[in-house]
Amino acid sequence: MEYLLLLVGFVLLVKGADFFVEGSSSLAKIMKVPSVIIGLTIVAMGTSAPEASVSINAALTGNNDIAISNVVGSNIFNGLVVVGICAFLASFKTNLDILKRDMPLNIVITMILCFMFMDGKLSRIEGLILLAGMAAYIVSMIYSALKNRETGEDCKVLSLPKSIVFMAGGLVAVIFGGDLVVDNACVIAANFGVSQNFIGLTIIAIGTSLPELVTSIVATRKGDSGLALGNAIGSNIFNILFILGMSAAISPLNVLGESLTDCIILLVSTVILFVLAKTKKTMSRWEGAVCVLLYIVYTAYLLIR
Repeated sequence: MEYLLLLVGFVLLVKGADFFVEGSSSLAKIMKVPSVIIGLTIVAMGTSAPEASVSINAALTGNNDIAISNVVGSNIFNGLVVVGICAFLASFKTNLDILKRDMPLNIVITMILCFMFMDGKLSRIEGLILLAGMAAYIVSMIYSALKNRETGEDCKVLSLPKSIVFMAGGLVAVIFGGDLVVDNACVIAANFGVSQNFIGLTIIAIGTSLPELVTSIVATRKGDSGLALGNAIGSNIFNILFILGMSAAISPLNVLGESLTDCIILLVSTVILFVLAKTKKTMSRWEGAVCVLLYIVYTAYLLIR
């Protein structure tokens, strides 16, 4: 029964996020906001809704290992697999705004998170600091969106009421799905004697990152690399600043030594992705393959550990 409920939870997460993204993207298009900004903000937040639901639910129920490992595991997956598969399917030019602003910011906040983990806990004050960083990031994105509004773009969008219904319905499904995933993943982990940290880094992290993967692949196939890369990088920034910030603000989190190691691995993978994206200002097929291969090596390391 636990497996069936876990599957139902993942379906609700993915479909809920899908409806949320469609509704919010439609709203953004009505406002004529550039796709890069949409990817970095609304789509990134929508596709990160499963991670938010899982980690915040985990924090509320005292499952600290899942709250932290879900975010760290999802960020590693987003950077290596989501971007890697998109590049492997179709080489794309790196958006200069993302390369100059968002990717360096992603490295800096990941570095800050590693420092916060060093004392073995993520306190309520540190959570509030991360949330303040999220607020500053959103303000800067809104400023950028207003400064670079697109005009004359004729695109099919949902009506305003339908967009709001899609967003609200999607959010409800995501919250309920996240609750099911956390509860049943913990039961399964206990049955197999597997640590919650491992479950959070693998099954839950990959499951909650499916919306990022699907959204980015679709965007890449349509030739919109700005949305694809912006979605992955924006999700990672949102995961650290908002999800871990909110989780710690609700209930201070204890950090395992393994989680610090994983955070350092996340930092290294983030730097590698930046270097690959900066080289010739493109992400080529072979660079995408290297990213996916690195994730396979990381998963093998988790199994051995």
